[in-house]
Order: sequence, then C-alpha cells, then structure tokens
Amino acid sequence: MAILSGCFLLVLIFEFSNGFHDTANAVATVIYTNSPKPTYAVIWSGLMNFLGVILGGIAVAYALVELIPAEVLSPPDGEVAAGMLVALFTSALLWNVGTWRLGIPNSSSHALIGSLIGIAIETALTHGRGLHDGVDWQQVWSVLGSLLLSPILGFGLALLLFKLLSKVIHDKHLYEPPEGDKPPVWWMRGLLVLTCTGVSFAHGTNDGQKSIGLIMLTIIGLLPASYALNMNITAQQIAGVAQAMPAASSLIERYGSEQKQGGLEGVHALGDRFGRIKSADDIPEKERSAVRNDLNRVLEQLKNAGEAKGISDADEKQAKSIHDELMRSVEYAPWWVRVLSALCLGAGTMVGYKRIVKTLGEGLGNSHLVPAQGASAELVAAGLIGFAGFSGYPVSTTHVVTGGIAGTMVASGAGVQSATLWQIGAAWLLTLPGTIAISGGLFYLLS
Repeated sequence: MAILSGCFLLVLIFEFSNGFHDTANAVATVIYTNSPKPTYAVIWSGLMNFLGVILGGIAVAYALVELIPAEVLSPPDGEVAAGMLVALFTSALLWNVGTWRLGIPNSSSHALIGSLIGIAIETALTHGRGLHDGVDWQQVWSVLGSLLLSPILGFGLALLLFKLLSKVIHDKHLYEPPEGDKPPVWWMRGLLVLTCTGVSFAHGTNDGQKSIGLIMLTIIGLLPASYALNMNITAQQIAGVAQAMPAASSLIERYGSEQKQGGLEGVHALGDRFGRIKSADDIPEKERSAVRNDLNRVLEQLKNAGEAKGISDADEKQAKSIHDELMRSVEYAPWWVRVLSALCLGAGTMVGYKRIVKTLGEGLGNSHLVPAQGASAELVAAGLIGFAGFSGYPVSTTHVVTGGIAGTMVASGAGVQSATLWQIGAAWLLTLPGTIAISGGLFYLLS
C-alpha cells in the first residue's frame, strides 16, 4: 500500500512535469509575437489544458495501457503491479525532467511509450518468452507510427499553409519580428490567441488521457474493490459478455498466443460469473480483482487472435466485436480522476515554460519567429492533435508543433538551425532505447 501510494504521487508529478514540459508548444508562438503577455498566455493555456482533459475521451489512455502484458497488470495485488508502476513512472519522469532541464523539445508521450515497452520486454524475457510473442508489436508499431507521422504532417501542412498565407496576405508586418513589445495587427493577434487556445485544449485531450490511464492502474492496485471494474455496466452488457464467451473460447483456442491457456481459463470463469449476476454489485468485493484479472487475460488473447496471421475476415471482425464488448467492463474513468489529471496538467502548464519557449522561438529557425509562422504552425498543430485525441491516436504535441515551426521556417526561406535539429533528432532517437533500458532494468531489479 505504501509503494502504491508512492506510485500515485509519482503519476501526479509526471503529469505536472508533462504540463511544464509541453506548455511551450502552445505559448511559444504567442509569447514571441507579443500577442498576450507571457503570464496571461500560460494561465490561459493552463485553463484550456484543464478543459481539454475534462471534455476529452479516454481512448488514448487505454491504447497505451494495452501495451502492458496481462500478467503484469493483473492481479493488481500490490506486488508485481507495484514494481511495474514504480519503474514506469520513474523512467518517464526522469527522461521528461532531464530533457526539459536541457531545454530540448522532447515528447512526454514518447518517453512514456518507451517506458511501457521496457516493461513488456522485461516481462517477456523473465518469463522465458521470445520478444516476438512477449511484446504486442502491432500495438507498439501502431502507437509509434502515429508518433512518427504526426511531426511529418505538421511540417508539411504548416509549410503549405504559410506559403498560402504569404500569397494571399501581403501585410509585411506579419512576416517580420515584432518591434519591441508591439503586438501584431489585431486580427492576427486574435488568430494567434485562438490557435494557442486550440493547441492547449487539444494537448489536454491527448496528453491528459495518458495520465488518466496511469492513475487508473494505480488506484486499481490501491482500491480494487472500488475500481477494478466499471460498476456502471448494465444488465444487458453483463448478459452480452456471458453470451459472447463460447465464441471467445473458440477464437482463442484457434488463434491465441502461447499464453492462450490463461485466456481460456478466464473465458470459463467469466462465462460462469457473468451468467449468474444481474449487476456488477453482485460480484463480492474480494473477488473483483480476480474478475479484472480474467478480463485482462481474455482481452489480451482476443487482441492477439484478431491480429493473428491467417485469420478470416469474419473471425477478425468477431474477435474485435467481443474485445470491444468486454472493454466496457474495464475502460472507464471516474470524474475525480479526470479532474485530478486536469488539475496537475493545468498547474504544470503555468510554470517552467521559459526553457523550451526560447528554443522554439529563437533556437529552431535561423530567424526570430514571426506572427504568420506562429499562426500557421499552431493552426496545423491544433487540428492534428485534436483529431488524434478524439480518435484514440497518441501523438506528441511537442513534435507536431516543432515540426510545424520548422516547416514555416523552411517555407519562409530562413531555414533551420542544424545544431538544434541535431539535438531534437538525437533526443528523439535516444528516447526509446533510453526509457526502455531504465524502465526494464528498474523493473527487473524491483522484481
């Protein structure tokens, strides 16, 4: 309980660090164009981050949780799960704070995903399984693909938007650095504040979800009787789970991984349990952790079945349908978890922004950031990050905004500073192996 309480504190600190690490993405453009004062900008950004977490979904949260092997997730009994959480949060937090301290725009999402992969690799190796079967590589590549594609899209779309803007609007002040503290023309100032609002809100919808998933993992370990299951599932959903178990058993038997025996045991336990109850309250408190364990094992095997080679289209569709039906029992977040995540992210956004703001405003391009560049980069970032947050794709706010600013610098002919790009590129390349090594090694020692 003491270790899990420490984990709870660690995840809140991580979300706070996520706020001050990534706040520069939203406020750099408005600060360097003198649109609002820095104090007003970061307070407004913090409020929008808060709203983004509250109003965003939870698809991203559980996309990341599925990277963790079922035997580590469950049963959440304060033993294996506690060591996993300590390793996970410590690794991501160390990398986050380290890159911020050096003023390098680096992705909190990237660090978190590397830490999750480290847990999966260590689990596979210590259980005598190969990396091919022990790690959900399809989910890993899906998440990493969105992380890689998003900055490329940010670069290309911001470049095109800046070129279009320069063709249509010929006010020279929009393409020159501000004079002293003078803000840009009123409509451009309004646009920059609007894009700052959009990026901040979108950042909350995407990055805020990640901490929601991590907080849920922690409180399930602390209070499994209250949070191991979604207590609001309906009688119809419970009946649907019971009815789906024979089909799930057939799919796992034919397409499951080498761990399918655990999945089959879970199927039989769930079929018996859910066939006898009308509501989640009918499950005794002491047994809810075990039910969560069975759900995790079945969900993992259904996901493996849906991705198996040679599976027919009909079986793949059925595996996904049953997986989604079961997820209703575990994919949820109480209102207070959303509020707590939002408070930590919003509060973090209001401090520590200067280091990375300076890198984005002065160190990325060969010239000072100008209003038209800021507006183009932020418009693209708000659209991309907002779409990703509501569609369940974890993307890096940092990389999207950095790519967008770089695109506008290239479009304007100013070019980018190679030294800064090398720093960002090196951090991008080292984040995965670095966080994998830290989290995997720490998890091994704690285990």
